[in-house]
Amino acid sequence: MVETVLEAMVAEVLASTQVIDIHTHLFAPGFGSLGLWGIDHLLTYHYLEAELFRSAPIRPEAYWALSLAQRADLVWKTLFLVNNPISEATRGVIAVLDALGLDTSARTLAPYREFFREQNLPDHLARVFKLAGIESVVMTNDPLDPEESPRWNDVASDKRFQASLRLDRLLNQETAHKPAEARRFLEGWATRMRAVYMAVSLPDSFQFPANDRRNQLLTGAVLPACRDLNIPLSLMIGVRRQVNPALRLAGDASGRADLRSIETLCREFPDNRFLVSVLSRENQHELCVYARKFANLMPFGCWWFLNNPSMLEEITRERLEMLGTSFIPQHSDARILEQVIYKWRNTRRTLAPVLAKTYQLLAEDGRSVTRADIERDVQRLFRTNFQNWTSR
Repeated sequence: MVETVLEAMVAEVLASTQVIDIHTHLFAPGFGSLGLWGIDHLLTYHYLEAELFRSAPIRPEAYWALSLAQRADLVWKTLFLVNNPISEATRGVIAVLDALGLDTSARTLAPYREFFREQNLPDHLARVFKLAGIESVVMTNDPLDPEESPRWNDVASDKRFQASLRLDRLLNQETAHKPAEARRFLEGWATRMRAVYMAVSLPDSFQFPANDRRNQLLTGAVLPACRDLNIPLSLMIGVRRQVNPALRLAGDASGRADLRSIETLCREFPDNRFLVSVLSRENQHELCVYARKFANLMPFGCWWFLNNPSMLEEITRERLEMLGTSFIPQHSDARILEQVIYKWRNTRRTLAPVLAKTYQLLAEDGRSVTRADIERDVQRLFRTNFQNWTSR
């Protein structure tokens, strides 16, 4: 009975807390067509495309030859009509449609397309953020992207969208940048963007130290720039790119990483702060152990293949048991605007019983918890940990 009351109280606090979504692939309206929204983009999200190829008699090359609308029609028919939408990604689309007041039993996409055509983007965006319980999001911004970089000339400030400076092209692809030049480049762009952190996704094979170009740029450019700008470096480790290139974005996989690289970075660069997310389930406990040893390490999120209720529940319990509230439980990783609705609803729904059980155990051990205590913890987990870590 007490646990039921606690769970209801936790759910209320989670529902009323405006979160900061610290990692997304969304764009402010000023970036124009780079910002994806609407039913066709929701249905052709690469999570759903990976499912499609398991259920539809179509080869990837034939799928990519279709138009966006045709691909969306095929996904809808295959995963929502021929099959029940019971996976996390397909249920998410249903949750979005329902939250927007649409009939989820339509046999064609016509009514959904008509609804989205009628939307005014600024008003629609405000509604989506309200439904998701979001105050602001952090974008993924790549100054080496030839489509994105010119748009910074005309983008107006929007406090709902913060920038992060993405380093993947610089660190994971061959470029002509030398460390000194790269440092000037990064400091200039980080200042221009008002970036709250720099970020890179890294393979499971990442090693530090190592005698390679990536390490040279990390030590000679990225880490000094982050230190002098007083912003963290976000490391997202464990992706294995293009194990099946035919699937394009859906063709990436995950692998277990050697986290001794994190140990070395945290120890050798104590004046830098690190946000770290690891893609492998097997790396999660080790990351918690390192976070107990290094105060300049902040674990965050359940990334990509771990963004499922079963994984989020397990990993959050482990972090609460080992780190208290000194971590950031989740981010949406959303690529399409409306995804934040279901991703944050799922996060709140999954974490409510996890937090309630934690408070119940505390009460059984002799200390009761008030609503104010819960509000403080939730604020820390979903707002102030990030604000403090980024000096905002």
